[in-house]
Amino acid sequence: MTRTHCTLRTALVVALWLAANRSEAGCTISTTGVSFGAYHVYGASALDSTGTLTYNRGLATITVSVDLSKGASASFDPRTLQSGANTLNYNLYIDAARSSIWGDATSGTSHHTATLPPLNTDVVVTVYGRVPALQDVSAGPYSDTVVVTVNF
Repeated sequence: MTRTHCTLRTALVVALWLAANRSEAGCTISTTGVSFGAYHVYGASALDSTGTLTYNRGLATITVSVDLSKGASASFDPRTLQSGANTLNYNLYIDAARSSIWGDATSGTSHHTATLPPLNTDVVVTVYGRVPALQDVSAGPYSDTVVVTVNF
């Protein structure tokens, strides 16, 4: 029996919109970025947003895992958006409650796994983002690029 392994990488741009398609050996992945919009430094509530990643395994594999990188940050908690030398803390989560940081299953993070996802069918997974409230930062556009790795 021949086992096919496929690893794909693409970028999930945070704070900017990105649609990227990658494919390899019948596997595909695409993303829409997490766009937070305007952040108000004196706002009492966190700023939440979502993005998506879509994968299609197209192969007879048993499990799929999806990891997110730290982006430009030194750690998963917190990740940081950057505007020149200025930074703004944020994070990406695997759950709508925003309680489980999406990473690579190290350092207390989780990752998306699916056992026997449907063949030749797009699987859409939501990425939940949050910028904590009351961060005193300078005005300007902030962004980060997170690498999405899908292992088939």
